[in-house]
Amino acid sequence: MDLQLGDKTALVFGAGGGLGGAIARSLAAEGARVVAADIDGATAKATADAIVAQGGRALALTWDIGDITVIGRKLAEIEPDFGTVDILVNNTGGPPPTPASGQSPADWSKYFDMMVRSVIAVTDAVLPAMRRKAWGRIITSTSSGVVAPIPNLGISNSLRLALVGWSKTLAREIGRDGITANVVLPGRIATGRIVFLDEQKARRENRPVADVTAESTASIPVGRYGDPKEYGDTVAFLASPRASYITGSVIRIDGGLINSI
Repeated sequence: MDLQLGDKTALVFGAGGGLGGAIARSLAAEGARVVAADIDGATAKATADAIVAQGGRALALTWDIGDITVIGRKLAEIEPDFGTVDILVNNTGGPPPTPASGQSPADWSKYFDMMVRSVIAVTDAVLPAMRRKAWGRIITSTSSGVVAPIPNLGISNSLRLALVGWSKTLAREIGRDGITANVVLPGRIATGRIVFLDEQKARRENRPVADVTAESTASIPVGRYGDPKEYGDTVAFLASPRASYITGSVIRIDGGLINSI
């Protein structure tokens, strides 16, 4: 299937990580020009270099999405070679595992700025150009915790849920402009973040990590953790013209893990 992305520019945040890197590679494989942005410039460059090595087009940017003062300057760095952003993939890092209670106001503010305010600010910055072209995609990667809150991820469950309400509201505002807005939810995708969470759970419960991983795998109907490429390929489809009638949706990429309907 040709996803018709050959003339599109995609800005992918967190592109140096497992999910973001997979999304960037999937978009590039479909012909998109990919801007791999990450707070860690070395990992962003590694993703961009891998795309170029496969014959794709990519630009690496060191970009802390939490710093809203640099948005205009960073977008200006993209435009000379790649033009304005057609596809925005909002993908931020998560906070450390915490209970919902007992967290300081400073921590709530810190992670709100990093995970919510920053995403809204970047989206607002790219929307005018999308509206001029009457085409655009806003795809926000959150967590399965917005559907079924995950124990000991109190800050993450709370703040990521704010993005779901924002995205749904945005979708209704921009639909007639040819722009869609969707949320994607990863289940247990085999990335470094999942390894970290398994290790943290094993430490809390004084159990071997292998036991925690086996228990988690057993709870997934397909019987395995997801491949990051499966996540990236789903996002690439949502970013394409073929997904023009999908907006305001929350797409689960979880192997059937989430119990709720």
